Amino acid sequence: MMRRALGFTLVELIVAMAIVAIVGVMALGGLSRVIDQQATARERAERWREVQLAMRIVVQDLAQLHPRPTREEFGESYQPSLLASPNAQFALEFSRGGWTNPAGFARGSVLRVAYDWEDEDDLLVRFHWPVMDRTLATPPIRAELLTGVTNVELQFLDASGIWHLDWPPLALTDSAAFVARPRAIDFAVDVEGFGRISRLVETSN
Repeated sequence: MMRRALGFTLVELIVAMAIVAIVGVMALGGLSRVIDQQATARERAERWREVQLAMRIVVQDLAQLHPRPTREEFGESYQPSLLASPNAQFALEFSRGGWTNPAGFARGSVLRVAYDWEDEDDLLVRFHWPVMDRTLATPPIRAELLTGVTNVELQFLDASGIWHLDWPPLALTDSAAFVARPRAIDFAVDVEGFGRISRLVETSN
């Protein structure tokens, strides 16, 4: 009696290959999802670092408010040391102390800084001038600080514990308004993907 040859039939081989292919496709899909999730996590972490860096720069600037007013471009009048008004050129403009000078340039230690929100591009932009008393021939140095900013809000706490949306408060006299600094500033931005992010900064007042 002849023995039947051991091995797989063609049907069995086809079924086995189909199972292997299905398992491989499932494994590949799972691996692709893991890779996509890792890439998304890296992008979100990098984006969060950008947000943190931008807010750190803002906090460092605001924490070193300086009472020095600045001459406006035409040289006919002065602007307050801190200016936040819907009628102003920038959303926020102020004098900042503590400007380090490691190279020993012939300049002061006070820097004029401004922040603005360019809503058409969802940009938070920082400006600064190389001199305090600028002229029309002294354009600001512009730096795009953060993208994806959909809103910016500012509030200023005065010495009486009252919050203001503009600065200086209207109740101050002209001489006091030029050098007045708030006790604290609430700086808030709405950032795509992160929502509202705010920092309450106690000033050097």
